[in-house]
Amino acid sequence: MNTALAQAWYAKEAGFERLTTETGAGQWGTALAYAASLVGLKTTVYWVRAVHDWKVDRRNLMRLYGAEVHASPSPRTAVGKALLKEDPKHPGSLGIAVSEGLEDARGDEKAVYCLGSVLNHVLLHQTVIGLETKRQFELLGESPDLMISCLGGGSNFGGFTLPFYADVLSGKAETKFLAAQSEVAPNLQGEYRYDYADHAELTPKLKMYTLGHTKSMKPIRGDGLRYHAAAPILSLLRKHGYIDTVAYPADERHVFERARMFVQAEGFLPAPESAYSVAAAIDQALECKASGERKVIAFNVSGHGFMDMEGYAETLGL
Repeated sequence: MNTALAQAWYAKEAGFERLTTETGAGQWGTALAYAASLVGLKTTVYWVRAVHDWKVDRRNLMRLYGAEVHASPSPRTAVGKALLKEDPKHPGSLGIAVSEGLEDARGDEKAVYCLGSVLNHVLLHQTVIGLETKRQFELLGESPDLMISCLGGGSNFGGFTLPFYADVLSGKAETKFLAAQSEVAPNLQGEYRYDYADHAELTPKLKMYTLGHTKSMKPIRGDGLRYHAAAPILSLLRKHGYIDTVAYPADERHVFERARMFVQAEGFLPAPESAYSVAAAIDQALECKASGERKVIAFNVSGHGFMDMEGYAETLGL
């Protein structure tokens, strides 16, 4: 919501009447649909088909907010039609959904495309999370030794961690940063080079860690992490050794088992993507317990999973 509210408001002020966007896990599409409803704009969401087809309740929530929701690839765009011709059951990807949202907006002068991750302004809007976290640590008289968040494109990781980097880069703190990812899309372990942010090459090239903008990646339940590249700001920090990464297996059982531990302790169900952050934090804490090392670990839960129970149930055999 931190960036959805801002983007919808600025689009309204600029005279646009409709927003187009992509969504992977569905949380960004939901947030933008709600933000658009507050300022009186229409929304068209292109949702990665592999997720669209099983998250029925979240799809209905977007529509309740007034959004028009389409499985991506869709027959509404040239890029979508081409991919469906190759494979009528194409599972889609975030890169493809981005292409469809862009193509749609380019064909309508009253529409503007809004991106939910990767770009500088999105990470900037999301830093309200990290700024609040920083203030909380100040009130506690503590500082984090390790900060963890899941990372697909990088919006919540960047929003959570970037306010802490000034102290690290100036030598005032020694905080470490760990990005939790999936083995199906370990983009921070890719190549650091210029690449497109979308499948159809409609965006400018960005210098970032990438697996390649046309790479095929197996769908997972934490599908918001299935993106080929990481935000340029975070990629640069990774290049200079300021971000470590861990990539969890595609079957997700370990990740969801850690989420089950979290649920039973805290009573709050994290989104499948957030479960990666939870898993990495628990794994790190258990390593400290075994070694006797004291470490202050901060991790970010980027969203709830109350509409994602089918994914948890199938993976854990509930």
